[in-house]
Amino acid sequence: MWNVAVPVPLRRTFLYEVPQEIGDPVAGARVLVSFGRRMLVGYLLSESRSTQDPGFKIKKVESLLDDEPALPAELLAFLVEAADYYMHPIGEVLRSALPPGIDPLTSGGSVRAPRVKDRVHKVVTACSLASGALDEMTRRAPKRAAVLAMIVESGPLALPRLRSVYSDASKHVRRLVQDEMVSVEERERPPDPFWLTSVDRDTPPTLTAQQDSAVTSIVAAIDSGGYRGFLLQGITGSGKTEVYLRAIEEATSHGRGALVLVPEITLTPQLVNRYRARFGESLAVWHSGLTDRERFEQWKLLRGGVVKVAVGVRSAVFAPVEDLGIVVVDEEHDGSFKQERGFPYNARDLALLRAARAGAVAVLGSATPSMETFHNADIGKLTRLELTSRPTRQPLPEIEIVDLTTHGFGPGGQKVISEPLHAELTRILEQKEQAILFLNRRGFAPSLICSSCGNALRCDDCAVSLTYHSRPPGVMCHYCGARRPAPKACPSCGASDLEPLGMGTQKVEELLAQLYPSARVARLDRDSAMGRGAQPVLDLLRQGEIDILVGTQMVTKGHDFPRVTLVGVLLGDVGLHMPDFRAAERTFALLTQVAGRAGRSSLGGRAVIQTYSPGHPAVAFARTHDYGSFAAYESENRKELGYPPFGRLAALRLSGHDGPRVEMAARDIFSNLRDAWRRIDRPPISMLGPVPAPIPYLQNRYRWRIMLRATRQIQIRKLLSEVVSQIESPPTGVRIRLDIDPVSML
Repeated sequence: MWNVAVPVPLRRTFLYEVPQEIGDPVAGARVLVSFGRRMLVGYLLSESRSTQDPGFKIKKVESLLDDEPALPAELLAFLVEAADYYMHPIGEVLRSALPPGIDPLTSGGSVRAPRVKDRVHKVVTACSLASGALDEMTRRAPKRAAVLAMIVESGPLALPRLRSVYSDASKHVRRLVQDEMVSVEERERPPDPFWLTSVDRDTPPTLTAQQDSAVTSIVAAIDSGGYRGFLLQGITGSGKTEVYLRAIEEATSHGRGALVLVPEITLTPQLVNRYRARFGESLAVWHSGLTDRERFEQWKLLRGGVVKVAVGVRSAVFAPVEDLGIVVVDEEHDGSFKQERGFPYNARDLALLRAARAGAVAVLGSATPSMETFHNADIGKLTRLELTSRPTRQPLPEIEIVDLTTHGFGPGGQKVISEPLHAELTRILEQKEQAILFLNRRGFAPSLICSSCGNALRCDDCAVSLTYHSRPPGVMCHYCGARRPAPKACPSCGASDLEPLGMGTQKVEELLAQLYPSARVARLDRDSAMGRGAQPVLDLLRQGEIDILVGTQMVTKGHDFPRVTLVGVLLGDVGLHMPDFRAAERTFALLTQVAGRAGRSSLGGRAVIQTYSPGHPAVAFARTHDYGSFAAYESENRKELGYPPFGRLAALRLSGHDGPRVEMAARDIFSNLRDAWRRIDRPPISMLGPVPAPIPYLQNRYRWRIMLRATRQIQIRKLLSEVVSQIESPPTGVRIRLDIDPVSML
């Protein structure tokens, strides 16, 4: 008998018998099982010796889907521990770690082939005579020689890659095969998603003394074996990526694997090119922008040990990297490492767990570490390595704070671009330099408001205002995605006095075109990047084809543009006064990170932050790039209130279409929690709620929340284990979601 995890919302495994005739079972393999009236794909965990009631009939596994485990032993053990920590159904956790589309289709009672299967392509490899024949071939057949030189230099190449560089490559390859200069074979190995672009190999730069010290410490830990965790705290532009690259080179030189996590999909192409320049094609890419087939192909490269380095966003923490030697989490402070739907894990925390269980080194890097990571370095759980200067020797940009409570209207009678920011923009345009303007609001205006009755246009399915968009014209809810034409009259009073209130990136883009008619202005946010992605806009900025780029958070992280000498933050208060204890931390990090996009080259740089709260510590300490003082201030507040990193949290989020039913379920589970708390000797846990969520109505669902706070997470998890059955069996129409270590308080 085997313990089998099934992807259902139950926090337990199920016993199945594996008949001898279907093959040899192995932990981590997928199986097809009958579950109730359904056929499901399950996962073999371990053999079981438990005895059952003689009257209890154990079902048999229908078929074995894998000859080798889809989940190798190291990854399987890690996932089991992750499921236990987050108190999430193990079957759902295991399913989330595998690429979608590879399971047989079992709907309708029949079993059909999976959507995603293997495919092959032609790969060209140079023969032993190729190098010696290049000189002679260059004289008599230069085009064919160029094709051969690319194959010799790069190693085995997919034929489509050759055709992307030389349109007539197929003709030349046929002749080279006849001359026994190359061989062609079909392989299952697919190209990576960036295979149509070629990247020149780079020359590693000379390290600064601080970079060298950091590399030495990390390499020593890799060479000694076993787990060790580091915080690489380096100012923006200090060369953290080069430290990662050197450490990964050390791990791979010993035949070990590497895993690199980045927070944003927009960073992936730029970062992948940087890694390809160092490691060639020996890496896989892993992020949500891939098709199901592309993700499966990348997974196969890693699972088969063909490549040893994986680069991706948060889900890459589940990548099957063989013999893991180092795990890197770049911009570890970023909230996007937290999965908010489905399995609510934090990839940063799981990266530490995976490194520990694999005996690997973990490196968390940031200019503005999260309070949890900074605290772990303070108490010795992580070793702090610091980079306090840039390799270019350029200082951090000088930051000017513009107090919007005292500055009046800017040029043209508008309040978006203040006079100081306008003067700086004029200066950099005259000097043929570039600027980035940041505003964390999409659309033209955050809302449409009636000047007669004062009512704002709101989403029918969410308790939020609709955002007005000028291109394409209409109003949109940025939570549920609902979009419709803007009404000609107010739905409340009928007056035709609807006016845009506030500003978004579309409005700023139009204003800049008016203020600077000769400037090349572009916008980068989710609306402009939809479909084509962000990379074309970023490439134009890098090529000098854009003078001013206005955008949301997509422009703030990880990018390096040498001619960007000015960064402007149009409203530094967005998010500062949200009902979230992390609001100040996020604001400080955001301001520091966006200001750090300026001054990356010898041209120097400057930042201008417009704000209504110039005295707030998050703004004041960002002005001087003083992370240490901000962390000390924030730590005092957190410690007094028992918030992380000095306390631990868990949230129960209830939602449903029937508001009274959701409220009743919230009060019922809170009552059961209180009874369980008394039953287990009143552990030191604060129970907050039940209360409506800060956004009480979202996507046509009413939302309630219960928060638990304690010194140690194990205390909370022990209490929650007493009400697991109620979480798994909520009232009809009510959804209960358990979130251990929540990041968002909304």
